Amino acid sequence: MSRYPRPSKALALAIGAALFFCGCGYHFAASGDALPKNAQTIYVARFGNLTRITGVNDQFMRYVKDEIASHDRLTIVDSPDAADLELSGEVRLSNQTPVNFNTALEPTNYKNTMVVSAVLKDLHAGKVIWSSHTIAGSQNGPAVAQTIVDTTPSFLQQNLRSGNYAHMTDLQTSQAQTEMTQDQMMQKLAASLYTEIAEGF
Repeated sequence: MSRYPRPSKALALAIGAALFFCGCGYHFAASGDALPKNAQTIYVARFGNLTRITGVNDQFMRYVKDEIASHDRLTIVDSPDAADLELSGEVRLSNQTPVNFNTALEPTNYKNTMVVSAVLKDLHAGKVIWSSHTIAGSQNGPAVAQTIVDTTPSFLQQNLRSGNYAHMTDLQTSQAQTEMTQDQMMQKLAASLYTEIAEGF
């Protein structure tokens, strides 16, 4: 017989929930405690693009700005002259790799991955207050209609429904799913970036 008391069901559930949220990359809403108390405005400089995908940096920046605005902690301004803080960065990697195949060795699922670096400056103090060289995000998505699960949260977030795919070619389906997967990946990556700068991780 064990000398140690068995944990209560409530404690076991709490531990399980904590492990689940940690494991799936879930973030609670960032409070912005690590930001300078007097900082009210932020300028988001155009991110650089070290990939071969034209415009991926501009696309990601839109998600970054939307994420910052959604927290109502900082106001985005159009010029560094009007800003307390400046966020800049680079998209270092953006790729898509097949992760599942059918019997004919054709890809049925892809993994989209993006890696960015970012720097946050306090423009009044003239110094960097946060930086990271590797903020990564990834998202798996189907490439063919047969692998689409229309009850998943990721599927329900998009505008298309299962009936739409019945009238689309394989190429159209693949393109639509790729765009959806990339959008969701960028949205999650922008949320991770904001959490890091707001909490000082």
